[in-house]
Amino acid sequence: MEKLLDKKEFTEKGKAVYKKIKPKLKKDKGKIVAIEIESGNYFIGNDELEAAVKARRKFPDKIFVFFRIGYPVVHKFRKICL
Repeated sequence: MEKLLDKKEFTEKGKAVYKKIKPKLKKDKGKIVAIEIESGNYFIGNDELEAAVKARRKFPDKIFVFFRIGYPVVHKFRKICL
């Protein structure tokens, strides 16, 4: 039976994989990468949905970690004053 990782372990493993593949992804700055942390396979899309659909085709039963290539966060929330 597979050992389930807690959220922190999962995120740290995802960051480690992202750090390894980051140099290959420079041309895709601003796009989203979905990483399957056990295999190290990754899938690039214009948004989370596109990356997730590509990833699910190969790994239908896995969970993925997402990063926006070249940025520290996937989403940034701002207050809008009207």
